[in-house]
Amino acid sequence: MLIGYARVSTQDQNSQLQLDALEKAGCERIFEEKASGAQRERPALKEALTFLRDGDTLVVWKLDRLARSLRQLIDTIEALEQRGIGFRSLTESIDTTTSGGRLVFHIFGALAEFERSIIRERTTAGLASARARGRLGGRPRAMSPEDIAVAKTLLANSEISVKEIARRQGVSVSTLYKHIPAARSAGMEADSPGSRDKEA
Repeated sequence: MLIGYARVSTQDQNSQLQLDALEKAGCERIFEEKASGAQRERPALKEALTFLRDGDTLVVWKLDRLARSLRQLIDTIEALEQRGIGFRSLTESIDTTTSGGRLVFHIFGALAEFERSIIRERTTAGLASARARGRLGGRPRAMSPEDIAVAKTLLANSEISVKEIARRQGVSVSTLYKHIPAARSAGMEADSPGSRDKEA
């Protein structure tokens, strides 16, 4: 059985074009809804996926009607395949019940994996670059009460700069200021022209 799924992005769009195409393709039942692609909850799609049985084929007018991303599209098609359900996209002429259609999705899967590898590589390189510049990657580490107590003790020593204290505590200067507002004035004093003259 061919089962159709139609979706339009906003309430003022008309899904008749999709419905006509799905009916012409031979869909015996069509699930329709109005929801944006970014919307996580899509009741009609969930109902369609639940309704499908082994040997059925899910048909959409266009690939972007089904998924928000290439990864989500591939995951959805793979989940259908495991249940013995085919997939067709009318606009792109893709049919996973044929050898050519399966080949297309193998290529899509390879492209998605390639994209993930590139993102991982860029993230790793970005973190390494940040560490080389003395910055910590990820979310700034919060200071514990013990860290704050130690930092306050170090602040009492005028020979230790705020930057050095932050480095010793493993946090950024802005994080140190956030937990100890008084450190900001200490840092300003250290950077004032008078203090530099004294050091000179």
